[in-house]
Amino acid sequence: MPLKNITSNTWPVLAFEDLKDTLETVQLWAQIVGKIRLVKTPWINHSWHVTLYVSSRGLTTGAIPYVGGNFQLDFDFISHELIATASNGGHEHISLFGLSVAGFYAELFGKLDQMGIEAKIYAKPNELDPAIPFAKDETHKTYNGEQMHLYWQALVNINSVFTKFRAEFTGKCSPVHLFWGAFDLVVTRFSGRTAPPHQGGMPNMPLRVMQEAYSHEVSSAGFWGGSVQFPHPAFYSYCYPTPADFGSQTVEPPEAFYSNEMGEYFLLYENAQRSDNPEEMLLQFLRSTYNAAAVTGHWDSSLACNLTGFEK
Repeated sequence: MPLKNITSNTWPVLAFEDLKDTLETVQLWAQIVGKIRLVKTPWINHSWHVTLYVSSRGLTTGAIPYVGGNFQLDFDFISHELIATASNGGHEHISLFGLSVAGFYAELFGKLDQMGIEAKIYAKPNELDPAIPFAKDETHKTYNGEQMHLYWQALVNINSVFTKFRAEFTGKCSPVHLFWGAFDLVVTRFSGRTAPPHQGGMPNMPLRVMQEAYSHEVSSAGFWGGSVQFPHPAFYSYCYPTPADFGSQTVEPPEAFYSNEMGEYFLLYENAQRSDNPEEMLLQFLRSTYNAAAVTGHWDSSLACNLTGFEK
């Protein structure tokens, strides 16, 4: 019997007001999980060793090396639990309902201890202000399973489009991955040239980490769930360093716009979701904003190519 397709052909409707409290809590849970991956994995350039990945059921760390094997942490947004598994057969799970950040932190480390896995993390959030220590955060404790399932379905669709876009580039390019600091799904292309030292500016983020992340010229695109100041799930695209004429370029689709304040192009998720072809609209945005960065930054035009014909 074929597997039932749990996602529809249409992209889910996302409403920030319905999502925001759940996203704030899950982002903090994800920071705890991501920091465990960070301390157990050798450093990879641009902090690629800390990220999470979209999976067939939620978000995953992938395999994390450990003495004698590996372990893995998975958010399952179908059964709504955090699952810890190890190559020695260890298996634990935590229900996501009714947990504060402090409760999640205590329960997860208790489960890891039962599995014989030791991990000592910096137990405060990064890129957030205020940064409440995880063990003391009883403020963030909202988990709406239906809303998180919808958000994850959107991530599944977006991940597929980002992966297609990534495949069109032959230069150095990041994986499609989720940075838990800002909780955004990202894909980043590199020109191959070094960049001037980044000036930093993210709250609770060491300058040395920012400067290593932006040590080379980039064109980066991503998806973000929004904030109180910008209450819209949205796609974004920026480059570093930013040429003076980057923001004046013509990009697609017509709904896309440039924010002088943020120094980035944006396309609201709702514009893509309501369109006849969300995938094609998103690809237009990704390709045209990359082109804006490549043209104004004088990137090698041969790095972006059409690989049609190699799929089969």
